[in-house]
Amino acid sequence: MSNKMYEVSNKYGNYKDYTREFTEVGRNLPRLDGAAKVTGKVQYTDDLVLPRMVYGKLLRTTHAHAKIKSIDYSEAMKLDGVLAVITGEDCPIPYGIVPHNANEHALANGKVRNWGEPVAAVAAIDERTAEKALELIKVEYEVLEALVDPREAIKRDDVRIHENSPNNIAYEGVQLYGDPDGALKESHFVLEQEYYSSYVNHGFIEPQSAIADFDVNTGKLHLYATCQVPHYTHQQLSKVLEMPMNKIRITVPLIGGGFGGKGVASQADFCASILSRKIGRPVKITYERSEVFATNNGRHPCYMKFKMGFDKEGKITAVDFTNLMEGGAYAGWGIVVLFYTASMVHIPYKVPHVRFDGKRIYTNKPVAGAHRGLGGVQPRFAMEQMLDEAAKHFGMTPFEIRMLNAIESGYTAKSQMYVPHSEYKKCLEVVVEKSDFLKKQGKLPYGKGIGMSGGYYISGTSYTLYLSYKPHTVATIKIDEENGATVFCGATDIGQGCDTVMAQMAAETLGLKSEDVKTVTRDTTLSTFDLGTFASRLTFAAGWAIRQAAEKVNAELFPVAAALMKCRGDEVAVKDGMFYSIFEGNKKKVPWTEVVTTYIESNGPLTCTGQFTPPRRKGIVQGGNIGHSPTFGLSAQVAEVDVCLDTGKVTVTKITEAGDCGVPINPMSVKGQVHGSIQMGLGQALYEEMKIAPDGRFVNPSLHDYKMPTTMDMPEIDAYIVDSFDPSAPYGAKESGEGPIQPTIPAVFNAVYDAIGVRFHEMPLTPEKVLNAIKAQKAAKK
Repeated sequence: MSNKMYEVSNKYGNYKDYTREFTEVGRNLPRLDGAAKVTGKVQYTDDLVLPRMVYGKLLRTTHAHAKIKSIDYSEAMKLDGVLAVITGEDCPIPYGIVPHNANEHALANGKVRNWGEPVAAVAAIDERTAEKALELIKVEYEVLEALVDPREAIKRDDVRIHENSPNNIAYEGVQLYGDPDGALKESHFVLEQEYYSSYVNHGFIEPQSAIADFDVNTGKLHLYATCQVPHYTHQQLSKVLEMPMNKIRITVPLIGGGFGGKGVASQADFCASILSRKIGRPVKITYERSEVFATNNGRHPCYMKFKMGFDKEGKITAVDFTNLMEGGAYAGWGIVVLFYTASMVHIPYKVPHVRFDGKRIYTNKPVAGAHRGLGGVQPRFAMEQMLDEAAKHFGMTPFEIRMLNAIESGYTAKSQMYVPHSEYKKCLEVVVEKSDFLKKQGKLPYGKGIGMSGGYYISGTSYTLYLSYKPHTVATIKIDEENGATVFCGATDIGQGCDTVMAQMAAETLGLKSEDVKTVTRDTTLSTFDLGTFASRLTFAAGWAIRQAAEKVNAELFPVAAALMKCRGDEVAVKDGMFYSIFEGNKKKVPWTEVVTTYIESNGPLTCTGQFTPPRRKGIVQGGNIGHSPTFGLSAQVAEVDVCLDTGKVTVTKITEAGDCGVPINPMSVKGQVHGSIQMGLGQALYEEMKIAPDGRFVNPSLHDYKMPTTMDMPEIDAYIVDSFDPSAPYGAKESGEGPIQPTIPAVFNAVYDAIGVRFHEMPLTPEKVLNAIKAQKAAKK
């Protein structure tokens, strides 16, 4: 892996031209908690030990589909050290991240629907005792036929995974914009192709963990959890436990990776809470890796059919997209992801006519859910390959056809998705120049290839998972002599570094150093309201709320500073911890701390609050509100590969990336996000796939058998931040953590085509598939 830091092409400008007035925004600042993390000083949920704490374990089924006839835990309760056992009878109320589609239970209720679903939970004085107790619980099942292929499940109304879902259809939706049939009929060139995107897991290092502490004296519950959406978990706990929300507090100590997989309440959260309430002692439940796989919530596999039309010039005329999406056993994020796949075909290219026909199907597998770049990776995998095929037909380069169709600032898609700012064309230009793509494409020796691709993601999201008109994010800044500036915001750092970015944004407006700003986050009692970490919303949403709060603070402090400097209020500015006169800065200045002291002595405490709610757009129909966003981050990539002609192994030797993230609040953090996106994309492209046997049994539920790329497998990465400033965004900044995953997979597949002249339409691109294709190619030439 290259250690090269981000560069910005001189030809296309330097982003610092836009940020020359900034002091904290644009800093390469190591994460404020970074040193504590790498030295082991911080505590994750599983590190915590509370007084009188006991341990919980879940009994998981080894059947993929079965009715529960009886559960006998009498012998387990006789074991010394066992304090309680609960079953589905103790948690009959369903939950779900989308409230109107809630159909999951903390413990299986009458029926198990996937391998590894929990049927009972034990609390004991230690883990060993809890594990022994699980062995003593007797469960009698009536085994049912398992359906593990959505193409089969949709035909089998005689085997319903959920009784209220005929043909195992969880959701279905159709979107129609314009006249795709007419446009395709009149098109000069029409492409049709089918694609399959694989069933993958996030592979985060920290497993789910929960510690529930129910106070029998006050009737209050304090849950410590590995959750990236504490607000939604708060709501669901309140529902399942039938407790008022003001009796529940959720604290997220730190999260060792989320990527969307911790974007739901885990069964550990509910079971630990129910057990704690039952015995009156804190209960900790931490998953084994096999339990992480059984819980899953990873990327939805999709069986996709695409039809794309082009006019004589190579411009896209229409897209007809049919998506059969496998959801696993429960609802989860399903309806959201389904309509996200629909929205993602509208940009980063201009598509005047679109039809989407999608269905999410239940199968007897661990549920699929939210996964980095949710809803965008699957259609991008297909469309970016089809663009290359169309370019070949028209005698164009892949670069030319993308530039011809690329969106620009101010573009409004047929779905009413509005793009206030885009430098996507600049991303394409930079990545092609830096990789020498035009000099290499189609001209490398057999077995070596280069391919390009593009992508984008929402930045801010306009959608809540339930109908609500409350602000999406609230930030409060408290100013005092003891602590200086403290930002309170419920935004959840899942490893992406938002705590540091929030400090930088607050410091920028307050005129302080980022290191001097404290953040209080991830606690539903101490911090302010935030929807949670999903859909790349935090920098945008928290940024506006923090900026608004900081500007209110300045409005209070500036008059005091003006009085102390004996100048007019409208000539006061603040920077580097000093208030100064913009006209006589060298002569008239006063320390920020002195101004704060003077203010508090005269007026008392200073606390200001800001909020953010994304704008709502009119005329949105057919579920099209899912996928709308205040703005969008964009990315272009070029992949270079070396295909071993003897084994079929594909080695990615280099990735060149150029991204439009607006103004990078922290370029060092942007680098980490891009590298992480590429690593995750390469994993799905080449290695990763959860294997399920025909009877629904999980074949590879461990990090030994589930292959992911390590640092040793990573290519050289050159990434560039293009010159960009989004005026609709706080400090001009947009997302950088999900857009870059979308181009990686199709760029690799396009590069393999350039290397050996064979197109592949299924993930992952295993050596066996490639070698068989090479052999077939050789046989055809004889």
